[in-house]
Amino acid sequence: MKKIIISTAFIMISILTVNVLDAQKVYATKTGQIFFNATGGLEKIAAVNNQVDSKFVDATGQIIFGVLIKGFKFQNQLMEDHFNENYMESTQFPKADFKGYILNIKEVNFTKDGEYPIQVEGALSIHGVSQKVSTKGTLSLKQGKASIEGDFSVKIKDYGIKGLYLGEKIANDAVIKLNCQY
Repeated sequence: MKKIIISTAFIMISILTVNVLDAQKVYATKTGQIFFNATGGLEKIAAVNNQVDSKFVDATGQIIFGVLIKGFKFQNQLMEDHFNENYMESTQFPKADFKGYILNIKEVNFTKDGEYPIQVEGALSIHGVSQKVSTKGTLSLKQGKASIEGDFSVKIKDYGIKGLYLGEKIANDAVIKLNCQY
């Protein structure tokens, strides 16, 4: 009799666990975009990366972004080379990532198309340095597909990035714009 009760309890716990796991959805993309602009002087210093890896969980709001530094493309190849070699040291620090949460995920109705303002908080790691970041964005839903857009700025020196032209030709703050279609 004890075996039947224990087996029944185990089966019920397994069913409940599966139902809870089924209730959450993971949205993912490997083709998100990050734009950055650090124009400080007369020369435009901007790049785009179209290979952003991102995932978020609708039930918890957990969200991550990952990007290879060498994936940033500039209009000028020489500028791209300087970015990778002299500033970002992308051989030594090949990736940047963000790990955090959409704090108000419960306000998003995943069964209804629309645009939902979101508040995101977490740790942004660039150049081997991690800093707390908090920003606002928009989570859009259209026919079951999600997208997230947002922008924020970072102080370049806060991430241990040094270079000859910081504060002159290169702005002290970089403006980051994110667009991910999941």
